Amino acid sequence: MSLPAEPVTGHTRAYWESTADHLLASVAPYATDGFAQYRLPGKASRSGPVSDGLEGYARTFMLAAFRIAGARGEVPPALLERYAQGLVNGTDPAHPYAWPALTDMSQQLVEAASIALALHETRPWLFDRLSPQQQERVVDWLAGFLGRRTPDNNWVMFRVVTEQFLAGVGGPYEPGEIEGGLERVEEWYAGDGWYSDGKGKNFDYYCGWALHVYPSLWARMAGDAARQELYAARLHRFLEQYQHFFAADGGPVHQGRSLTYRFATVAPLWLGALTGASPLPPGRTRRVAGRVLRHFTERGALDERGLLTLGWYDAFAPIAQSYSGPASPYWASKAFLGLLLPPEHPVWTAPEEPAPVEVADQAVTMTAPGWLLHGTSADGVVRLLNHGSDRDRVQRPDAAPDPFYAKLAYTSHTGPEVGERALGVDNHLAVVAPDGRATVRRFIEPLAASDRFAASAYQDGEVRVVTASVVDGAAEIRIHRVTAPAGHQVRDGGHALAAPLPPAVRDDRQGLALAVRPDGLTSAVRGLHGFTGAGLVTSVDANAFGRHSATPYALAAAHPGGTALYVSLVWLAGSEGEVPAPSVRVEDDTDVVVSLPGGDTVTVGMGDKAPTAHRAARP
Repeated sequence: MSLPAEPVTGHTRAYWESTADHLLASVAPYATDGFAQYRLPGKASRSGPVSDGLEGYARTFMLAAFRIAGARGEVPPALLERYAQGLVNGTDPAHPYAWPALTDMSQQLVEAASIALALHETRPWLFDRLSPQQQERVVDWLAGFLGRRTPDNNWVMFRVVTEQFLAGVGGPYEPGEIEGGLERVEEWYAGDGWYSDGKGKNFDYYCGWALHVYPSLWARMAGDAARQELYAARLHRFLEQYQHFFAADGGPVHQGRSLTYRFATVAPLWLGALTGASPLPPGRTRRVAGRVLRHFTERGALDERGLLTLGWYDAFAPIAQSYSGPASPYWASKAFLGLLLPPEHPVWTAPEEPAPVEVADQAVTMTAPGWLLHGTSADGVVRLLNHGSDRDRVQRPDAAPDPFYAKLAYTSHTGPEVGERALGVDNHLAVVAPDGRATVRRFIEPLAASDRFAASAYQDGEVRVVTASVVDGAAEIRIHRVTAPAGHQVRDGGHALAAPLPPAVRDDRQGLALAVRPDGLTSAVRGLHGFTGAGLVTSVDANAFGRHSATPYALAAAHPGGTALYVSLVWLAGSEGEVPAPSVRVEDDTDVVVSLPGGDTVTVGMGDKAPTAHRAARP
């Protein structure tokens, strides 16, 4: 049974404006004298409190800019005055809270781009009203970007938009640097609407909120119609897939870095409407984006002071990167891009339309990142199977794999176990040596991605694991081809279920283990072939979705040596009920025939070549 579709959610333009006003009013008490910095409470980032204070100004200025430009300057004069004063004082070297200069590889380069974008959108009401001397100081500070080195990833676009603003106001800029940044991004385009964030298989939300957003906004600044058309076509294809990343209740799939930016995940949806590139009906854009915003505001993302915390729902320190400071979460300001659309735009006036997951089960293949997404209308849960993106190609060889990239699956309702206490069991096929060392999944080899089927492999020393996934409703059937020495254990972990209080758990030692939250959300693993038992691991303070977490797993006590096949069912459903137990038949030690919970039969070839799948519908 599908979830009831609400005819009107209340996610109107006024709702977005009032939320923006609340966010902006809540940071105001933390402004320094003269409003050049916003020093929010919390642990400083690796860049220090001065850079963090600049970040507080720049990221909230981006939010203020969308609010100001969307209202054509008709906002309380105090809002304009506050950011105008901060701009003037921040670029005055003699001011006690002046902004640090732009230097190679520095966090200031990120914030300069936010300021440049905000200045472009608010130019008639802010920059153009400064005195010539004040304008010159702003230009001088931004011009510090020329010739500076950046990381070889989405940061190259910070240079592009900053220098484009300089070009627009008659400041110094290097056309070659703008062109070079745009061309570098082209090298990372993987097709089908997807960009890798730098070299390698580095797919995450930066594809949307950076590598689509900045080129399109640059084209808007530069008036480059040809490139805007190119970017729009790519964005159109991306959004056809990306709209499925959000659960019926607005929760985004929990994967990748910088997740503390939360509702910035909807920026590409608004960008599609802003550029005319969206394949979504305008009422669906408003409905999905509004639900995402409300999803977080109703679950503790704003603390008692009205401040965005470093976390997912409430504060959760392990989700932060070393570059994250107290004001970092305000990159969420990008979610308010939609305010640039006028009140009479169809995205604000058209009747709401439900998201696809609200009306039917969904299965979406994304060949560029090697992902397979499946959502279920009965509970609105979205699950993303990862058979291609690991980010390890840009990490130190001796670094531990990133749990936000290396797992077999991510969902809208669960998160990976992180931090020092995390055991690394969830969503990982581990081969465990007699001394207790478990293999790690990195340098993922994508092998297949097609209709409701995907496969990949990884190698760790003498152990090789090939995994194929078949989806059917709420179920993922995993088939593993494991090559390892005799006597090793094989462990297949499911989704880590987290809640404020410990979930109810059950382990029948007959191949099924499960955890259940009070609201009925159930995570289970059932061994179907090759496994000899099942179990659970529990953790505390290791999961962004709740203090207490439990992860079910299937276990084979002793691998026979050489190559063997293992099959499991991984289950995540919104309500407690009977966990399916499909039948499995192995033929010639290579073909696995599974009777799926929905009634179809699938035959998965697990020979020496890349896995294949043939699905036969129920007679």
